[in-house]
Amino acid sequence: MTAHEVPDGLRVEGFRTRRSYGFGNLSKGATIMAACVLAADGLIAMAQPASLVVTLPLTLAVTGLAAARRHGMSALAYYWAKLSWNRAARADITSYRKLLLPHPYALDLPGVGASSSLIKAYDPTTGRTVGVVHDRVTGHMTISTLLAPGGSLMAPTNAVRSSIRTWSSVLDAMSTDEQIKGASVTIQITPGAGEALGDDVKARKSPDAPALAQDIIDELVRTTPHATASVAPWMSVTADPNATANPPQELSDKVAEALRVVDGLDLSGTGTDIVRRATDVDIRRLVRSAYDPEAFHAREEELAELSWGECGPVAADDGWEEYAHDGGVSVSWVLREMPRRPIPYSVLLPLLSPGRYQRRVTLAYRVLDPHEGEAVLEREISNAHHRAEATAQVKGRAKWSQKADFTRAEKAAAQAASGSQVVDWTLMVTTTARRTQDLPEARQEIERAFKATRGIRMRYAYGAQAAVFAAGIPVGYNPLVKD
Repeated sequence: MTAHEVPDGLRVEGFRTRRSYGFGNLSKGATIMAACVLAADGLIAMAQPASLVVTLPLTLAVTGLAAARRHGMSALAYYWAKLSWNRAARADITSYRKLLLPHPYALDLPGVGASSSLIKAYDPTTGRTVGVVHDRVTGHMTISTLLAPGGSLMAPTNAVRSSIRTWSSVLDAMSTDEQIKGASVTIQITPGAGEALGDDVKARKSPDAPALAQDIIDELVRTTPHATASVAPWMSVTADPNATANPPQELSDKVAEALRVVDGLDLSGTGTDIVRRATDVDIRRLVRSAYDPEAFHAREEELAELSWGECGPVAADDGWEEYAHDGGVSVSWVLREMPRRPIPYSVLLPLLSPGRYQRRVTLAYRVLDPHEGEAVLEREISNAHHRAEATAQVKGRAKWSQKADFTRAEKAAAQAASGSQVVDWTLMVTTTARRTQDLPEARQEIERAFKATRGIRMRYAYGAQAAVFAAGIPVGYNPLVKD
C-alpha cells in the first residue's frame, strides 16, 4: 500500500524532538557552559591579558563545535564520542573474548547485558514456564511475549482504527503503572535456506500426479527465491517489582510480582495475536540467533543445554560503525528524525519486508506519567516561544520553521490535556551479514528501505553499535529506561 492510498484517518502525526532553549543553535546546558567559560576567560585576562590570545580562540572553537550539527547531533558530542571510542579501542576495551575472562565473568553476556541473568519461572495462570531476564544491578525484570506475525493492510479501515485506539489504551495503562519502566516491540526477519521449501514439496508430492503438474511444481520450486524468511515478533516489558508499598524480599516473590504486572497489560485488539509468554528456551533462541543466525532453526534440546553466557558470542569487536561477532558482522542505525507531516500507519512496511540478510526492527517506548508529560510539554512550549522570540528580535521576524515548531508543541499539549499520552520512543534497526565482504550490500539494502519510508531519517549508532544491537534482543536492556 502506498502513502497516497491510505485514508486520512489512518495517518499519524505528533512526532517532535525535544529542544531546549539556548543561544543560537546551542542547547541550554551548552549556553550556560559557554557563558561560564567566557566569564572565566575574562577573570583570567584581568590578571594576565595575554592569556586571551589562547583562551578566547579555544573557547570560540569549542562553542562553534557545540553549535554545529553533524549527523543530527552536535558536532562537539560527535567528535567527543569519536575521541572516547578511539581511546577505548587502543585499550582493547571494545574487544570481547570470553575465553580470556575469569570465573564468574565468563558466564555473563558482553556489554550492557553483563548484569543480566535468565530465570526459568513457572506461571501458575497458564501452567507453563516463562523466561524472565533479571538485571542484578537495577533489580528490573524483563518479560517477553511472543506475537504472531500478521498485518492489517487488507483489514477494513474501521478495524485498523480500532487497533490504533486499543494500542493507545495499552500506552495509557503503562503511564499510570509505576512498576512498568519501559517496553519494546521487535520484529526479527531471518532469511532461511531455500532448500526447506524444496524438501517440504518433495515429501508431499505424489508420484502418481500428472507429469504436467509435477513439471509445474518443480519449476516453481526452482524459481522460488532462496531467501525465504522466518518472522519472529515479540514484545518485551521491563518492570520494577520493588516499586510497591511492600517490596518483595525473595527472588521468587519478585518474579511473581513482575509476572503480575505484565499480565495486567491486555494486548488483545491491538491488531496482533499473542502466541504465549516466551519461555527460557525461546529467550535463548532469540539471543543466540542474533549473534549466530544459524542457531535460529536449532532444536529446542540443543538450546535448553546452553547456559545464559553461552547464548552470547565467544568473541566480539565493537567498532565505530559495525559490530563483529560469532556468526557475522552487524550494523545498527538509530532514529534521527521523523517526518513533520502526517504519515501512514504502514510507513514501516519497507523495513519489515524480507531481504537477503537478517534484520531486526525495534521500537522502544517509555510512557511518561501524566504529570511528567504535562511538565515536559509546557517546557517545550516555552522553549519554542523563546527561540522564535529571540530570532524575531534579531532578524525582525521568526523563522517559519520556528513558528511551525511552536504550533506543534501547542498541539501536543492540547492533545495531552484531552487524555493523550506523552511517549519517549525511538526506532532502532540492525542488519547482520554472514561475511564481512557482504556488509556493503547489507548496508545498501537497509538504506534503500529507509528511503522507501519517504521521510524517516536514520543514522548509524556511532560508537554504540554493541549497545543498540543488545537493545534489539531480549537481554533486559532498554536505552530509554531510567535506573
